[in-house]
Amino acid sequence: MVLTVVAMLMTAILFGGMVLYSFGFAAFLFSHLPAQEAGSILRKAFPVFYLWCIAVALLAAGLLLFVDTIAAWLMMAVALTTVPARQLLMPAINLASDNNDRRRFNILHGGSVLLALVQMTVLAYVLIRVVT
Repeated sequence: MVLTVVAMLMTAILFGGMVLYSFGFAAFLFSHLPAQEAGSILRKAFPVFYLWCIAVALLAAGLLLFVDTIAAWLMMAVALTTVPARQLLMPAINLASDNNDRRRFNILHGGSVLLALVQMTVLAYVLIRVVT
């Protein structure tokens, strides 16, 4: 029971954090700061955000192993797909932005948004699966 509650809290915190960061923090920065300054802050924040996502997803996955192995594997997938997003996709997005390659930037950024939406959908599914 306690493991289930803690695992669900970790999953819910990750879900909420991803939603807030993706749709709140970035939009807030770009609406209140010049684009270059907002972009600079996001470049510093994203690596930390991704590490936080990986850590929380792994913690939840470990707890879920004792509750629901499918949910645990799904959380592991969220963690594992965040690693290349942090290590490969984010630097490629930054490079495209630095080179003013709008086409490449839009494709890569669109891919990162799609990945985040898929991850959030998986998190929502895990919450529903374990609670019901």
